[in-house]
Amino acid sequence: MTKRKTTTPPEKQVSLAVELGPLKMKNPVCTASGTFGYGEEYSRYYDLSKLGAITVKGLSLKPLQGNPPPRICETPSGMLNAIGLQNVGVDEFIHKKLPFLHRYDIKVVANIFGNTIEEYEAVAARLDRAAGVHAIEVNISCPNVKKGGMAFGTDLDSTYDVLKAVRGATGLPVLAKLSPNVTDVVPFAVKAAEAGVDGLSLINTLLGMSINVKTRKPRIANITGGLSGPAIRPVAIRIVYQVHRAVGLPILGMGGIINSDDAIEFILAGATAVSVGTANFVNPTAASDIVDGIKKYMIENDIADIRQLVGKVDIPA
Repeated sequence: MTKRKTTTPPEKQVSLAVELGPLKMKNPVCTASGTFGYGEEYSRYYDLSKLGAITVKGLSLKPLQGNPPPRICETPSGMLNAIGLQNVGVDEFIHKKLPFLHRYDIKVVANIFGNTIEEYEAVAARLDRAAGVHAIEVNISCPNVKKGGMAFGTDLDSTYDVLKAVRGATGLPVLAKLSPNVTDVVPFAVKAAEAGVDGLSLINTLLGMSINVKTRKPRIANITGGLSGPAIRPVAIRIVYQVHRAVGLPILGMGGIINSDDAIEFILAGATAVSVGTANFVNPTAASDIVDGIKKYMIENDIADIRQLVGKVDIPA
């Protein structure tokens, strides 16, 4: 008797490609600024080309040393940090950090910040001329020193002004990273759209505080800091859902994503792509694992294109 040959059925082909405005990514998984260094720090754990994009540590016009320690502490299902945006400065990034990322087939998103509109403009203009930068993410949670220290992202006019200035300083895709520390994020998303940005990053960290009851002192030297991790995910999901329904811009969702189910939750709420942040500190391969998990979910649920899931949460009538 002739033995029948058995063959393994071919794996289903699915498309993970997404577009954040003009920014095209081969899959929807990015890393969140401030949690992945400049990329090289995590390159020993897996091939960075597996990701859709990397958002590098926030860049300012001049190098910054950041806040004094202690600058980070663990909280229930999250962490509190007040690093103070320590970074090497935009020029050193371009000349000494960016060349390493040229080795990988990956989109590079440069997160920027400043204390004046002029500083934002200057950083954006430098990056506009840098080979290998594919988009700019604008952190507007910084204090506007010309307006008494109020954060750009908590004042509607300041939000518009700084984003409009960045938009005029670069031809690269611009993403506005909005602050959740306002009563309603939707009006700020509307202002960002009016300023001409290509997409929105939602959400930045929530303002928090932690006290050591033994010493009766704050656990971090800055007193307050940014809360991140799974504890903030329900807040982030709610904001992504609300903004997606109100504003016609693609959303890069973030806030407590640990695994692929979390990432898919953001996509169902309305995010086109997702950023993995605090999870990188717990599991260095988290972002890579999430790419695999999303693909597995799509195959198991017979979903050919990831875009079929965007905003498809089933809300009862």
